[in-house]
Amino acid sequence: MTDAHTAGPFIAAIDQGTTSSRCIIFDRDGRIVAVDQKEHEQIFPKPGWVEHDAAEIWTNVQEVVAGAVAKAEITREDIKAIGITNQRETTLLWDRHTGEPVHNAIVWQDTRTDALCRDLGRNVGKDRFRRETGLPLASYFAGPKARWLLDNVEGLRERAEAGDILFGTMDSWVIWNLTGGTEGGVHVTDVTNASRTMLMNLHRMEWDERICSSIGVPTEVLPEIRSSAEVYGEVSGGRLGELLGGIPVASALGDQQAALFGQTCFAEGEAKSTYGTGTFMLMNTGEKIINSYSGLLTTVGYRIGDQDPVYALEGSIAVTGSLVQWMRDQMGLINSAAEIETLASSVEDNGGAYFVPAFSGLFAPYWRPDARGVIAGLTRYVTKAHIARAVLEATAWQTREITDAMTKDSGVELTSLKVDGGMTSNNLLMQTMANFVDAPVVRPMVAETTCLGAAYAAGLAVGFWPDTDTLRANWRRAAEWTPDMDPEVRDHEYRKWLKAVERTFDWLDDEEN
Repeated sequence: MTDAHTAGPFIAAIDQGTTSSRCIIFDRDGRIVAVDQKEHEQIFPKPGWVEHDAAEIWTNVQEVVAGAVAKAEITREDIKAIGITNQRETTLLWDRHTGEPVHNAIVWQDTRTDALCRDLGRNVGKDRFRRETGLPLASYFAGPKARWLLDNVEGLRERAEAGDILFGTMDSWVIWNLTGGTEGGVHVTDVTNASRTMLMNLHRMEWDERICSSIGVPTEVLPEIRSSAEVYGEVSGGRLGELLGGIPVASALGDQQAALFGQTCFAEGEAKSTYGTGTFMLMNTGEKIINSYSGLLTTVGYRIGDQDPVYALEGSIAVTGSLVQWMRDQMGLINSAAEIETLASSVEDNGGAYFVPAFSGLFAPYWRPDARGVIAGLTRYVTKAHIARAVLEATAWQTREITDAMTKDSGVELTSLKVDGGMTSNNLLMQTMANFVDAPVVRPMVAETTCLGAAYAAGLAVGFWPDTDTLRANWRRAAEWTPDMDPEVRDHEYRKWLKAVERTFDWLDDEEN
């Protein structure tokens, strides 16, 4: 470790993620000083059901914070604030008097509320609450999950209506416990997490009583909605109270919004895309709420203190990194993920082949569960190197489709695309991406953009950094790719890609769907 004593002060960020919790400590330059991480159990009670034990998660959060502080060899005097980022939409109800969860948390991937969401759509369909919330009715979001718990845990609705139960996404659970739990814990959430419940009115930034009552969640259980960057309370009580008592808890951002913030996408038209198993892309649309007619979600990007909220459009792609894994594990065409770049670079182009990885349907902008994967344009000329190239191009073309949808919805041209996640180490993919979206693609020095975003927001709240301009100056590029493709060639190949996408539609018949 660097000699941390001379380099302070610091900001700590807690990232309560889907598979693990971690704590990263950052210095004033936004550099990582120490990291600690711990996985938690994934609980699968039935097919399509995914749960977490929230008590286990809170224990792990305390351990990783203590662990990171110990690794950095610093004390509470060195830490100016703590920020939180979290897996979004995962839903928990707990007893305010005992601090005990009433049931395991229901994870964002869990599909048990499918039927409930269809019922809620009634004769209107999935857009029933879209104008107010920016979201389609889907099992993804937190409000219907809370309703499921209230309906299925015995006696819970009565306890909730009596004011004994608290609802929260994981940010609320961590903040409540950090600030004292049963001994005066603060029950809050931030605008980004609240915007994923389907219970918040995007226009008013407050809970929508009519929607809460339609979905069946009593407003008594809901946390207070606050900005993403302000002091919610101080660390107190429990193990961390002894270690870090009195430190302000000063930010909360859902993980994809935290990445937008960590990538310093503070201007309208700036976007970030996180390339993992799948891909999440968010574009800053400024202070305008833009209803999507192109298959995107409207969400809150962030809100700093009492400034106006900043909105975003979000697009998700189901299969990106997992297509490379498929090439390696199921097809055996490569031995390691890194090898795909070497193989794809051995040819000039895709040889006319296009690969649409609709393995479990298509996400944005199509939302077609009936689609299945297709390789189109095959001739005897095509080799496995051409297929490898088509695999990489699939991620770049899918990104282009989302940037097109964003431009169509917002009227804002993409100025640059900031990227993070595992696939960004593939230089051929990054150049292809720049060529296809026709904008610079930029990879930052610090890859941990979610934690960095939470740290930045907390640091702003306590004056550790004076303003977002300072954060921009802090942001350092590791690499940038600029487009160098003939526009006519790009347009021709894009038309072919869109043709290949159409070939994936209607593969499943109604009864199979």
